Amino acid sequence: MILLAPIGSVLALLFAAYLISTILKQDEGTEKMKKIASWVREGSLAYIKRQYSTVGFFFLVVFLLLFLLVRKGYLTMFVPFAFLSGGFFSAFSGFLGMWIATRASSRTTSAARHSLNGALRIAFSSGTVMGLVVVGLGLLDLSAWYFILNWYYSTHALPLHMTKIAAITSTMLTFEMGASLYALFARVGGGIFTKAADVGADLVGKVEAGIPEDDPRNPAVIADNVGDNVGDIAGMGADLYESYVGSIVATMALAAVAGLGLAGVTVPLILACIGVISSIIGTFFVRSKGEPSQEVLLKALRRGVFISAAAIAVFSFPVIKYTLGMEHIGVYGAVITGLVCGILIGLSTEFFTSYKYGPTRGVASEALTGPATVIIAGLSCGMGSTAIPILVVGAAIFGSYYLAGGAASFDSGVYGVGIAAVGMLSTLGITLASDAYGPVADNAGGNAQMAGEPEYVRERTDALDSLGNTTAATGKGFAIGSAALTALALIAAYRDEILLLGKKIDLSLLNPHVLVGLFIGGMLPFAFSSLTMRAVGRAAGKIVVEVRRQFKEIVGLMEGKAEADYARCVDIATVTAQKEMILPSLLAILTPLLVGLLGGVASAVGLLTGALVCGFVLAVMMANSGGAWDNAKKYIESGKHGGKGSLAHKASVVGDTVGDPFKDTAGPSLNILIKLMSMVSVVFASFVVANTLIK
Repeated sequence: MILLAPIGSVLALLFAAYLISTILKQDEGTEKMKKIASWVREGSLAYIKRQYSTVGFFFLVVFLLLFLLVRKGYLTMFVPFAFLSGGFFSAFSGFLGMWIATRASSRTTSAARHSLNGALRIAFSSGTVMGLVVVGLGLLDLSAWYFILNWYYSTHALPLHMTKIAAITSTMLTFEMGASLYALFARVGGGIFTKAADVGADLVGKVEAGIPEDDPRNPAVIADNVGDNVGDIAGMGADLYESYVGSIVATMALAAVAGLGLAGVTVPLILACIGVISSIIGTFFVRSKGEPSQEVLLKALRRGVFISAAAIAVFSFPVIKYTLGMEHIGVYGAVITGLVCGILIGLSTEFFTSYKYGPTRGVASEALTGPATVIIAGLSCGMGSTAIPILVVGAAIFGSYYLAGGAASFDSGVYGVGIAAVGMLSTLGITLASDAYGPVADNAGGNAQMAGEPEYVRERTDALDSLGNTTAATGKGFAIGSAALTALALIAAYRDEILLLGKKIDLSLLNPHVLVGLFIGGMLPFAFSSLTMRAVGRAAGKIVVEVRRQFKEIVGLMEGKAEADYARCVDIATVTAQKEMILPSLLAILTPLLVGLLGGVASAVGLLTGALVCGFVLAVMMANSGGAWDNAKKYIESGKHGGKGSLAHKASVVGDTVGDPFKDTAGPSLNILIKLMSMVSVVFASFVVANTLIK
């Protein structure tokens, strides 16, 4: 049954290739639409090339460090190469998603001239390519490493004190570390770029100059559209790639400790294959009829996700039954727990961020009294929105732990928690499609505005974009929720690794080493968010200065008789983002090593636990606050509270600019932070145990 994993990966990639060919056959629109799309495409490619060169240097340094540890006997010889492959595939999945997104945006605009459903199908197909590329490449790389390592350790000596399964999974954890490291750089760098351009364009264009969103006179509009692709597509693709493979690898590692053997290792891979097939089935049910409204579009997307989840629920039962046996059928309950947890988090996110419901409408109504009350209402909405996800994830941890046999065996229970994370992300092929189509629709709306298309075209793309804000928040909710379950599984794997190395560990809350680690871990998400948000502020300030300069110095620009220097804003955002992303990323790598070396492994476990708890809550709050502010602005722009150009609208724009780094830079990066720190701790466990100051 293990052969189903590579078969599923090939199926996903073939269907993605079919969708790409279908999209490219669609009408690209007028010459003006093509020209605008080419500017965005060239800017996105320029940014990605520079990011590859920056990140490549750090990967080389870590590769050499890992190679040195191999020579010292701390790691096996496959580890450095697994690390590189994880980073490569994480980057490649994001690149492919961005590549098709920059070609789908003008085609979505063109289709919107004829029908809402046509525009939805192109934008959603582009998002589906992203989703299927992520799961396809993830399964392909996991399968390749599994078969290579299985063959090698069947014919060569095993590492000291390790079973074959433990040797295989320990190397594959390093593969996930590479994916997480690149994802963090991509999320932070892309998030800084996109929000700097977005905030700069809005503050000068909408608030100061009083011109419409995506007006071609605004020098930052192309940078804003480029940011949608490098942050919300390429960055998000890398992010969810590492979330996907992380949940699978963590669960595979726990299978060996839980005594489930090869069967336990096989289950998450087969569940991922079932998820691929179910996601493909679900995409055929995403159709829209009627007027462009959130209700119509949301119903279409929800139908596809629910059908995929139902298919996984049906197909996973025989997998558990015939792989693990009826004595472990409780693991099936853990799968269902994960599916239900993901759906409930999605519905909760939708309730707090969609302007269909009271919370976001309440934020919009506060715009009538100015920016300050909008900001207060958005923060309140985000803080209140944390209760349901926390309770749902808590119930999922309890449910999956005990259903998988946690009452009898701690390791079996934690394996169930890992399986719940796999179950939650098994629908990633279609949930990521629902997320990734939003930036395509956003770019399509900008293209329509700059190309001078009729108002009804922008109305249709705005309907897609507005729902995209909600589905993007839902996608972040999935990533954050799965991160909580996966990080918990990784912390358990770290504990098991320490015990395997013969090190006793006291994890009592009364142990001062654990308490100190908890405090540092609780502080870390706030310090990380501070760095990333200040980076957005500094970068946005540079964009604001440049846009003001062009408005003042380019004669005829405000009258529409001259063309803005779009490339200059793209270059400013690119250079600043690459510089600013380094320090937050290093924080995630160095902190767990320093805490482990200076405070001991008990402090390291405390660090990971504190970061998990605080990071999860903070990430949910920031993502939902940002989504509420954004959709409150969209609600006002639909004609409520005075509509576009009113004082309420200007106040909502200020709220939206505050929310931008919340929801698209700091918030979504936190789920990578908590997992990357756990992964670094597991990979360097033997080095830390041998060299810690606390023996």
